[in-house]
Amino acid sequence: MQQAQTTLAIATRGMGFTDLTDDIAGWLAASGIRTGLLSLLCRHTSAGLLITENASPAVRRDLARWLARLAPEGSGYEHDEEGPDDMPAHLRAALTGPSLTIPVADGRMVLGTWQGIYLAEHRHAPHRRQVVAHVIGEA
Repeated sequence: MQQAQTTLAIATRGMGFTDLTDDIAGWLAASGIRTGLLSLLCRHTSAGLLITENASPAVRRDLARWLARLAPEGSGYEHDEEGPDDMPAHLRAALTGPSLTIPVADGRMVLGTWQGIYLAEHRHAPHRRQVVAHVIGEA
């Protein structure tokens, strides 16, 4: 059994989705692990990770509008120290989630044809985010 771990630094442009699929796939291939399990963790409480369609950008736009309806900005939150997008960002991060677990076969992530891995930035301002990737398996 072998393991590898890295921390990916992701610069976001503000609220939206950043495709991490190719970066993670490249790191995974370089790890030499052919069969195993990949874990990803977003180290932030106002951003999250998700697997969603990577073919149509309309999917991500619709997802962003849906999240905005579920956790709207406004003055109804007790936690607002960092501005009106602060608490909504935490709520949206709770919905998108902090982690993903993906099987690895033949040195690749076992994703569906139209699936991609995205960091969901829930704050308006650009941020530097960290995603820890850990894979365990056999070469």
